[in-house]
Amino acid sequence: MSLEQFFIAVLSLMFFPLLAVLLLTVILASAGKSLGIRHLYVALLLKIFEFVRIKLADKSTADEEQDSDEELSGEESVSENGQKSSNENGESHVIKRDFHLTVAEGLTRPEWEPFKKNFELSDICYFSKCGMEAIIEDDVTHRFKAGELASWNLLTRSNRGYQFTSVRLTVLWCIGFVVRYFLLFPFRFFLALMAVCWLVVSTAFLGYLPAGNFKRRLYRHTSLMSFRMMARSCSAVITFHNEENRVKNGICVANHTSPIDVFMLSCDNSYALVGQAQGGLLGLLQRALNRATSHVFFERSEIKDRHLVACRLKEHVNDLDKLPILIFPEGTCINNTSVMMFKKGSFEVSTTIYPVAIKYDMRFGDAFWDSSKHGMVSHLLDIMTSWALVCDIWYLPPMHRMEGEDAVNFAGRVKREIARRGGLVDLDWDGQLKRTLAKESWKQKPQEQYSNMLKVD
Repeated sequence: MSLEQFFIAVLSLMFFPLLAVLLLTVILASAGKSLGIRHLYVALLLKIFEFVRIKLADKSTADEEQDSDEELSGEESVSENGQKSSNENGESHVIKRDFHLTVAEGLTRPEWEPFKKNFELSDICYFSKCGMEAIIEDDVTHRFKAGELASWNLLTRSNRGYQFTSVRLTVLWCIGFVVRYFLLFPFRFFLALMAVCWLVVSTAFLGYLPAGNFKRRLYRHTSLMSFRMMARSCSAVITFHNEENRVKNGICVANHTSPIDVFMLSCDNSYALVGQAQGGLLGLLQRALNRATSHVFFERSEIKDRHLVACRLKEHVNDLDKLPILIFPEGTCINNTSVMMFKKGSFEVSTTIYPVAIKYDMRFGDAFWDSSKHGMVSHLLDIMTSWALVCDIWYLPPMHRMEGEDAVNFAGRVKREIARRGGLVDLDWDGQLKRTLAKESWKQKPQEQYSNMLKVD
């Protein structure tokens, strides 16, 4: 057998099992069934992560003990070199340096000479530095960055890499790299490609059917099938809670981490989507969905017209034959640690809102999309080369606007309920701070307070 024939035989042996697994996954996704393999896979990952955590904890303890031993040996060497002072009783003690020194004194003063601290103007630099650090580490800006994990998950994207800490961890990380990029990723890529092709072809066919109950039912089945295939291309393990509260008509609002939130929610229900018309891959999916059923996509010139947006939303909500609308009122992606201010527009349209809380488990993969750094395709590749997507979705009971309650307070009340149910931090800041500077009106009040402190009577 020649070398060429050998490679053809190997590829054939790899192709047919892969094709069989793909077809089985498609069939299970179409029926909404599962063999439980993903749950076993996630359980195995948890055991591996726990092993890694123990090894890193042991390594950290050993390093701390080594550092303490070095400090003790350093103190003993100082004592042996005679760097001591004696009190009146003849007892000796090592003279310690004062940590807070002025620049001039620190450069000219002998290392072990006793020092009496006097106030210098440069002392405020230390406190100013502490104040600036406190301002930088605020509650808002780090919500737009990938969250850090308490323990390492064998990925090197958000935490400091520990892959070369020990031989065992190095071998384990290399095995994980091979599994994610050479076994899982090809399978996930072909499954995602099949899902996108099926969505485009099926919606193109549905576009020629007349509007009616048959078309709605057919669209529901095809969309569920497509989005379940997309979710399984990320090895998604989704747990839906309180399904009796699932929306049937009206407006559904949820916290926003990534465009894949739509994939996760659409595995259990069909929604009409609202948002700005996009280009690229997102634009392809938007145009495909819009051919089969009614969605609300705005152009850049239209989205600034609040009256037009409200009218189109009201028209959709009042038509009971149309799908429920899925809206992300934050208007931007947050890193799934908090919920930021909800825009009031969707809460002016309807007096009944169906809240949904989404919470991802970041140990298996970070679902957050930083659109300022990564494109949509790059974001999907990061997800498809992660371990898995594990998330919980809670359907909350419908909330109604109280008598005399305006849209802003209603939006805040819904936001607080979503944050409470999802275990997220409730913040009142506008998520658009991710892209724009703070408004001048927000700066004026603290500036006035500081100015009053500096006034001289």
